[in-house]
Amino acid sequence: MFNFEYVGFFDVNNILYNLNTSELIELAIKHKEGFLTEKGAFVSNASKYTGRLPKSKFIVVDKITKKTIWWGFNNKRISKLFVDNFYKELVNYLSKKVVYVQDCCLGASLNNNLNIRVITERAWHSLFVKNMFIQKRLDKAFYFRPEFTIVHAPGFMINTIKSEAIIVVYFEKKLILICGTEYAGEIKKSIFCVFNYILPNKGIVGMHCSANKNKIGNVALFFGLSGTGKTTLSFHSSRILIGDDEHGWDDRGVFNFEGGCYAKIIDLNIKNEPEIYKLTECFGTILENVVINKKNRVVDLNNNKITENTRASYDISQISNIDISGLGLQPDNIIMLICDAFGVFPVISKLTQEQVIYYFISGYTAKISGVEQGNKEPLVIFSPCFGAPFLPRHPFVYTKILAEKIIKSKTSCWLINTGWIGGSYGIGKRVPIKQTRILLTAIFKNQFRNSKFKIHPIFKVLIPDFVNGISSAILNPKNIWKNKKDYNKKAQSLRYLFFENFKTFGKYV
Repeated sequence: MFNFEYVGFFDVNNILYNLNTSELIELAIKHKEGFLTEKGAFVSNASKYTGRLPKSKFIVVDKITKKTIWWGFNNKRISKLFVDNFYKELVNYLSKKVVYVQDCCLGASLNNNLNIRVITERAWHSLFVKNMFIQKRLDKAFYFRPEFTIVHAPGFMINTIKSEAIIVVYFEKKLILICGTEYAGEIKKSIFCVFNYILPNKGIVGMHCSANKNKIGNVALFFGLSGTGKTTLSFHSSRILIGDDEHGWDDRGVFNFEGGCYAKIIDLNIKNEPEIYKLTECFGTILENVVINKKNRVVDLNNNKITENTRASYDISQISNIDISGLGLQPDNIIMLICDAFGVFPVISKLTQEQVIYYFISGYTAKISGVEQGNKEPLVIFSPCFGAPFLPRHPFVYTKILAEKIIKSKTSCWLINTGWIGGSYGIGKRVPIKQTRILLTAIFKNQFRNSKFKIHPIFKVLIPDFVNGISSAILNPKNIWKNKKDYNKKAQSLRYLFFENFKTFGKYV
């Protein structure tokens, strides 16, 4: 007996439940949702929206959320009446279609997880869910009790709002509604938002980070915004991956939220990232918004014709160097990755406990802004906790729990610049991945235990005097700037932006 009445679905004849990978790919191709590549991966058809839509994301104001949500740009209010009315239309729309259901789980921890059900009208989105979340061995929906349900209808357009697309989190009814957008990332990130709301009540911090460990279980966490190298650097042949994108930290240690990876793959290089590159060719992998030659089915990972935000979704069990349990002990090291396009931050620096709070709640990186408009100055981005769009509560809620756990576990914390050195973008050069890996190896092998550190005069972080395999000259970024006055001016300017941003949070810290 299938039970979907709780979400308004009374006709169960058009529901395809927990189909396997082959079945979903066959149906996706049959319904012209995409193509198979020459290697066997599935390429979804390009869609109107190729990334998240923050302006279209809302949370229903109800008795649960009214005083607990961090209301603002990332969490906008929407009324229960509006959502209840359009949901009736949505159910009517889906009742005339075949829908796909996947029952799965969020959170590798046995004590802290969330049963979720995802109902979608596209076969390839159901495959995405199967890839990305933890699968439970179930034969019948009757025995599964979802704690949250996602209803995903990319073909259903809302005409009463500025955008045709809408993403709604409805805590009171334990529903997520995603309409008008094909971008699969909305499924993943919306339920992470829910989990990040629930976990702090248990004294657990949800983190937008990757995690790996060595053979004896020493764990490292990698925080970083898009473009900082979080996924790339956490994949390493000498270490075991725990998870790629989202983790929780409880009294037992860290646990992965998901059962898959959703990697950005524009300009993916087999030489620098062989593990990820190999996975883009596997049967069951989804390549989203990737350019494909439809005659010979060859993909072009360097082509950004559709978008820079090309993605690959794959089951984490396909990774050769993975701990399939998704669990790790208390972290030994936290690495905060920043891509500093101004070239003023050290390539590596150690953080005090106070500085961890400062840099975590700042969530800094810099991106190259629109050169086509003649503006070559990097764009400064501050995203609290390195994941503001996925934080339903105030950033200090997560920062406070993280700080307490760092103190209790005596975790060492580091700031690594994967951006520019020797000058800003256009003048300096990008830090080579090979060099960053040497710095990480030094951290993991505890090579800094007897090192001497100097305080950076502007950012106050601690710079080591020596790293084996790295020229000492580049450890202090000012040393390799031709014009030292220009360095001081640029660094002071960025420091000022940090201060201005931190004013929002200073009263909480």
